[in-house]
Amino acid sequence: MKLTKYTHACVRLEKEGRVLVIDPGTFSESEEALRGAHAVLVTHEHNDHIDRPAVTAALRGNTMLEVHAPAGVAAALKENADVAGRVHAVEPNSVFEAAGFNIRTYGGQHAVIHAQIPVVANIGYLVDDNVFHPGDSFVVPDGINVQTLLVPIHAPWSKVGEVVDFVIAVRAPKAFPVHDGLLNELGRGIVEGHVTRIGARYGTTYARLAPHESVEV
Repeated sequence: MKLTKYTHACVRLEKEGRVLVIDPGTFSESEEALRGAHAVLVTHEHNDHIDRPAVTAALRGNTMLEVHAPAGVAAALKENADVAGRVHAVEPNSVFEAAGFNIRTYGGQHAVIHAQIPVVANIGYLVDDNVFHPGDSFVVPDGINVQTLLVPIHAPWSKVGEVVDFVIAVRAPKAFPVHDGLLNELGRGIVEGHVTRIGARYGTTYARLAPHESVEV
């Protein structure tokens, strides 16, 4: 399939004329990513992972579009009665099909930012037993070998050592960055240097993708 990265956490997957978008948030080029999409997966409720006005507009403008999201996100989108029938609540440890893509779900909880900041639901998605987007968590899929890992390279809830350990734990042959919208080039170089060097010891080839850049996976 073709994978296109957008700014921060959003990616677009395309195969056989079908389009799946994950986490079209307010930091991303959401309207562009959603254009012509058949399905959307949302990992959690934070605005950098879902641009609700953009997703609602896409649902209204494209009657083929379906959205899958944690219950709280789905409930908020369902408040728009005209699109509610195409919004689906997702639970952890489930399997379903979205736009011709096979989806497995993992996790259930956003990583802890601080004890005084409430933890929200977070779903990690494995697409076609290939591409894994963990959202804001370092949950490791069990019972399957991930082929393409999307790495939350920087976040308020993580440190560099945890990013590296996540890459080591998953041991996917390929890895690309997501959740990088808060990094400048100096910080990015430090984090990616560690991920590239140490990940390679465990069989993972890490490569940077710029916004709008695409690869075949």
